[in-house]
Amino acid sequence: MASKVIPWYKKKHVSQVKTDYACQHTCVKKQAVRKSSSHSQIQVQAQATQAMAEPAYTVPGLRDRSAEGTEEYQRVATNFGRGLTVIQEELHRMRMATKATVESLAINREVKEKMYKKVVLEEVPRMPDFIVALRPHTVWEKTPVKLFCTVLGTPRPIVKWYKGGAPVDPLSAPGKYKIENKYGVHSLIISRCAVSDTAEYSAVATNSHGTATSKASVTVRKPSSTAVSCQLGLVPHLTEIHASKLEVTLLDRFGVSFGVEGESISLVSTMVVVPDLPNVPPIAQWYRDDKLLKAGKLAEMSVGGSKASLTLPHLAKDDEGLYTLRIFTKDGTTEHSAYLFVADERRGQDLAKGPPGAPMSVKAYDINSDYVMVAWKPPNTVNEAAISGYFVDQREAGGDTWVQCNDAPVKVCKYPVHGLKVGHSYHFRVRAVNSAGISRPSRKSDKVIALDPAESERLQGTDEGVPSAPGQVVASRNTKSSVFVQWEAPKLLKNLMGYYIDGRVAGSKEWFACNNKPFKHTRFVVHGLIPGETYTFRVQAVNLFGHSEESQESSPIAVVAALATPSPPFGITLLSCDGASMTVAWKKPKHTGGTKINAYYVDRRNADKLQWKEVNTSAITERVCTIDGLTAGNFYEFKVQAANMAGVGIPSNPSNPMKCEAWTMEQPGPAYDLSFSEVRSHSLVLLWKAPVYAGASSVTGYMVEMAKKGSTEFVSLTEEAVNHRYLQVKGLVEGESYVFKVRAVNSNGVGKASQVSEPVCAKALAGTKEIEAGVDVETGDIFLSLEACEISETSKFVWSKNYKAIGDCPRVAVTNKGRTSRLTFTNPDKDDLGRYSMVVTDTDGVSGSHTLSEDALNTMLELSYAIRHPIVPLKHGLNYEVLEKGHVRFWLQAVKLSPSVSYRFIVNDKEVTSGEGHKISHDVNTGIIQMTVELFTRANEGTYTVQITDGKAKNQSSLVLVGDVFKVALREAEFQRKEHIRKQGPHFSEYLYFTVTEDCTVMLACKVANVKKETSFHWYKEDDELVPETPPNVLSGACALAIPQFSRKDQGVFKAVLSDDRGKDTSAFDISGQVFDDIINALAKNAGASASDLVLQCTPEGIRLQCYMNYYTEEMKTVWKHKESKIASSEKMRIGGTAEMAWMQICDPSDKEKGHYSIEICDGVKTHSRSFDLSGQAYTDAYEEYLRLKAAAFAEKNRGRVVGGLPDVVTIMEAKSLSLTCTVWGEPSPEVTWFKNEQEVNSNEHTRITFEGGKFSSLVINKVSPEDSGKYSINVRNKYGGEFVEITVSVYKHGDKIPEAKLGQPPAAAAKTPVATPASTPVPPKSPAPSHKAPTPTPPRSPASIRSQASTPASTPGPKSPTPVPKSPTPTPKSPTPSRGVKSPTPPRFMKSPTPPRK
Repeated sequence: MASKVIPWYKKKHVSQVKTDYACQHTCVKKQAVRKSSSHSQIQVQAQATQAMAEPAYTVPGLRDRSAEGTEEYQRVATNFGRGLTVIQEELHRMRMATKATVESLAINREVKEKMYKKVVLEEVPRMPDFIVALRPHTVWEKTPVKLFCTVLGTPRPIVKWYKGGAPVDPLSAPGKYKIENKYGVHSLIISRCAVSDTAEYSAVATNSHGTATSKASVTVRKPSSTAVSCQLGLVPHLTEIHASKLEVTLLDRFGVSFGVEGESISLVSTMVVVPDLPNVPPIAQWYRDDKLLKAGKLAEMSVGGSKASLTLPHLAKDDEGLYTLRIFTKDGTTEHSAYLFVADERRGQDLAKGPPGAPMSVKAYDINSDYVMVAWKPPNTVNEAAISGYFVDQREAGGDTWVQCNDAPVKVCKYPVHGLKVGHSYHFRVRAVNSAGISRPSRKSDKVIALDPAESERLQGTDEGVPSAPGQVVASRNTKSSVFVQWEAPKLLKNLMGYYIDGRVAGSKEWFACNNKPFKHTRFVVHGLIPGETYTFRVQAVNLFGHSEESQESSPIAVVAALATPSPPFGITLLSCDGASMTVAWKKPKHTGGTKINAYYVDRRNADKLQWKEVNTSAITERVCTIDGLTAGNFYEFKVQAANMAGVGIPSNPSNPMKCEAWTMEQPGPAYDLSFSEVRSHSLVLLWKAPVYAGASSVTGYMVEMAKKGSTEFVSLTEEAVNHRYLQVKGLVEGESYVFKVRAVNSNGVGKASQVSEPVCAKALAGTKEIEAGVDVETGDIFLSLEACEISETSKFVWSKNYKAIGDCPRVAVTNKGRTSRLTFTNPDKDDLGRYSMVVTDTDGVSGSHTLSEDALNTMLELSYAIRHPIVPLKHGLNYEVLEKGHVRFWLQAVKLSPSVSYRFIVNDKEVTSGEGHKISHDVNTGIIQMTVELFTRANEGTYTVQITDGKAKNQSSLVLVGDVFKVALREAEFQRKEHIRKQGPHFSEYLYFTVTEDCTVMLACKVANVKKETSFHWYKEDDELVPETPPNVLSGACALAIPQFSRKDQGVFKAVLSDDRGKDTSAFDISGQVFDDIINALAKNAGASASDLVLQCTPEGIRLQCYMNYYTEEMKTVWKHKESKIASSEKMRIGGTAEMAWMQICDPSDKEKGHYSIEICDGVKTHSRSFDLSGQAYTDAYEEYLRLKAAAFAEKNRGRVVGGLPDVVTIMEAKSLSLTCTVWGEPSPEVTWFKNEQEVNSNEHTRITFEGGKFSSLVINKVSPEDSGKYSINVRNKYGGEFVEITVSVYKHGDKIPEAKLGQPPAAAAKTPVATPASTPVPPKSPAPSHKAPTPTPPRSPASIRSQASTPASTPGPKSPTPVPKSPTPTPKSPTPSRGVKSPTPPRFMKSPTPPRK
């Protein structure tokens, strides 16, 4: 898939490795010559001449060819004229290599002489000293440069490199820098120098006695025209570089990825760019299924910072596919591809009960001015119900509202949308429907403009119906977590859209979707499978009309890697050398090729030669090899190849040159083969092998050091040497990578450090499980077991104790089944205590461990004994239960019973059998054994025992039923017998209890049973019968008594009596104490929940705060607060309430009463609070209204009025005298005026008016005549107001029938209407009432009681307002009170309260 591009560093490694080697050693030689004296120069030249004469360093006889070689040479020379030139270049290169080798030997000898010249002085501690310092270099761009130096010091110094004062980090630019330390020579290699590498470089050597620094400058020049500027010391100006001329090598590449709908995911690849120019990033393109992606809201792309990334912020199934990153390089393109799977958002749920997945790939075809054909791809349905249709939605571009296009679901995957507006832009989406519901919407389509196109893409499809099923499905091995599936295309394609692939674990009935977007090809790689598990697969074809039938299932296939040759071994290290042989070790290949590695082959060569020689012709199975027949003092390189059943893999890279020199040091050699086990998020176990070279004494322990990946600062993990070859490392950071090295210790000191381990990431494998300890329930064997999260065909389960392989041991037996391995102890005891571990070979580190402690072993031994010496396990021991009718049941329950179980009941040492008075039985399914005693009496006191035998298992359980325990059981049995008798007649199935309704009515309720039509029901309180308005209906099964407006007066004992000819039953309910408190709390809960906000109401006495609720009674726990201080009822602060509200009145308020007021209603569990802020303008307005109402009340109290004495209607015979006398009152004394037919009456002989003592006023008519009939009225007034009262007088003649009393005006006008007149107002005219005054309507009354009253305000008369205006929470002037033209500040009597209606 990817084009074959050879990275620049690989090409350099292939073509110039020997030239670089020669140049490097030439530089070393030249530097040594400059630093030495003339005498040392002569000496070195003499040694070099001698070395040239040694046979070991003669030029190889490359021209001594065989006959076939000569013929081939002649053929090449004949056909190509350049053959001789090639041979000459090869000869020249070999000469240069030989010369470089000689010079290297010379410089090494000189260094050796200087290092060991004064052995005694070397042992003396000394600070670092550069014996060969850095030298400056001037190089051309894109060429390498090597800086090197030699430093001495005791102890050995540590050298760090700096560029311009900043540390040089090789990991910051992979492939750019290489730091080496060989034979005491420290070097820094800069590959392919750029102008930006021009700087001053320094090597800083440090030990415990001081620091030394050597500096040198590196100048990088550009060729041709830029050379002049470089000579002047100027940095040359960079010419413009096109991105396609960059050399790009991909490093870490994104792999197969798994996402979920609605989430986001990023695909990232890191790379090395040469030259790395921030302003010229590489050209990178992203493809999905070979279609170029464009950056936008659904695909965010970035290139730079040595990485290229693609972020999909809102995943949908449309995003599933094969993603390819293509980067343009100098040599063409380099690319990488991997598949992205997008799972349904409902993963982990029961898909069989849910709606289908969302459709995908919604597109519009046949675009016209008012018509569009919308098509889509159906979702994959594996376990869901079948799709019954689709809904299509449309939305105008820029709008927010989706409109459904079709009323009924459409069956096929296309739908014509009509009614579009010409020139408008639209988006479309689709939802799938099945019997469980509607799916989430698909991703919206691209914008479509409703216009008639000149040429439009049209969806063609003459064939209808689903395609036929795909043909044979074949699955084959791919990797250890994927399988390659291929199939035959259907015979009937019918506009095929693609395929859905399903898989399932062998033996399972549940299928799972392998892809969620139709795949177009007939081959597919299924990723994310469990290694070692066996799967089968099937395929469905998809088109517009739906899914085809499923194909036949593939043959089962195990998920293991396809066979291939192994990758090369690596990490070749020297373990020991005796001067004639060298022992080397290496690390196993990272990829085994899908099968076990069964052989290693080692080659060697002299470091100064090209030919390799085989070390072994027969296979080596261990990763350690001793190479004999070597020459002391020579340098050798080694390479290793691994082999498996697929063949021999490619060889490893050559090792670093190793000198064959006998080890004589007293300290141990390096440990080797560092490996890891039990890698978890915060811990791991490090293991290693003992050094081959032990030193002058045996190894006594090991020191372990650790560093983070990329860091050179190692931290010691062991304060003291550990005497075993493993170490559990804790305290790791999850996701971090670490490296380790180990040093062996003997009595002579600490030895060489091992080779640094491979980086290990502190993260457990997915699905990792730990070793479990248990006891086999059948055999009683104690075992340790581990289920591996992955295995391969060649995997083996290796058990260890204290990290030493157990092997064949009579104390344990190992059995393996599938992915589970079990270690069974034959006869466990204290000798088996320890840490057990298990490793699964040929996996990515599947392992686990378990520490078997003494307590755990003892517990398992007890359980093992119980299994091997079984008893019948009991869930419940022998117990008793009192049943209906007073029967007593003795029972126990076993965990499990077989059909052959036998048992017997023993009571007071006598066996009881099933018979009269006793019933004995058992149930195998439930494990219950029981005996029922029908008549339980005092004779049944004693000890009860059950003995059970079930096969080999036995058990027994006893129950002692004597003394107080027996008395309790006897009382309960007698009670149940009585209850049984009671229930033979009418009875209460539920005794009296209370509930509170929403309107705060307390209901006493009960439930009755076994009643009939003749059954009577009566309520009583304290033996007094209560007769509810609605008679109780016993046939309904429930009766209730309502107690409205519940309060303390309702305390007492309530009874309900149920009776008929079969018997009588009574239920009593005592409402007092805690029961009364519970009812009040229930009322308070209802009232508190319904409580309104506090309402402000002004009265003549002060300012009142009111809280309306469903019901209020003073028994509720109600607290009023002012500024968080509790208010107690007093003359100043009055607290009260009605059935509808609670109120608090501030009498004669002042500024001290300003502030925040609240009421708290507690229901025993929760406190309901309402508040009001009486301050600021609210207080000012309320206070003004209070003063106004107070003045109005004072005026109402002192105005003039008729106290009594006048009738409404008077009937009198002529010639008699009529006296109308009344009592009046007012402060000051009022004025009194009498009227007849609205005309003022003056006092004369016929009509005499008197007013005595300011209290009594009379109108006396002497010898009345019919002319005196009419409507008389009296007007009483003072400065605060007055009252106008009317009397109808009817005079009849002697002998006539007494006329029926009739009012002189309509009843509404005859009502008493108070009228107030101001003190400053002059005496009104003869008309006693203004013509515009409307009488106040009142309910009709009998003629004898009708009285008309009227009132006028202190300023001007006006109509009376029958009700006050409701007051808002924030007081406004005069709003809560009637206008000044009313009689008084209180409403008429027909209102419930003097407050406004509740909000």
